[in-house]
Amino acid sequence: MGAPQAARVVSVAHTAQLDPADLAEARALMDVAFGPSGGFTDTDWSHALGGMHALVRVDGVLVAHGSLVQRRLLVEPGEQSGSGARSLRCGYVEAVATHPDHRRRGHAAAVMAALEAFAPAYDVLALSASDDGVPLYAARGWVPWRGPTSVLGPTGPRRTPDDDGAVFVLLGAPALDLDAPIACDWRDGDVW
Repeated sequence: MGAPQAARVVSVAHTAQLDPADLAEARALMDVAFGPSGGFTDTDWSHALGGMHALVRVDGVLVAHGSLVQRRLLVEPGEQSGSGARSLRCGYVEAVATHPDHRRRGHAAAVMAALEAFAPAYDVLALSASDDGVPLYAARGWVPWRGPTSVLGPTGPRRTPDDDGAVFVLLGAPALDLDAPIACDWRDGDVW
């Protein structure tokens, strides 16, 4: 007989419902998953707070995490559209990570499934995809936003061309023109 399968438990809780030890464990996972090069900062972690967290534990050990926070996205009318700009209530996915020793076992997909369950509460779900994350998101039906990206900054709208093509959305209702310009609300650090 083979070794018994490890028990995977997926839990979902709001930041306010997690105790400090859970939050510290999730923050530490980010450092391990993103590496020592500073790929994930305290500012990045602050973006993941204030919403819902999906946590995957195997035999009681946290091996994967992701969160969903509310943001506002402004979609400007595209060339094909006869309507004006639309402000969308967005569920924005942050801090998706899996411990390197536990990758390729479906843990990130379990995190995404738990977060995607909240889609009916929003006009759209969105995220900024790393090159490594694109296959996961594409396989789950997320599609890249093709239009130009911007941020509504303190001094007014500012283009974010480095983010063009990296913003992915999970479409539902309402229908959106993926070629239209899109802007996110301002925040410190990485705006997308």
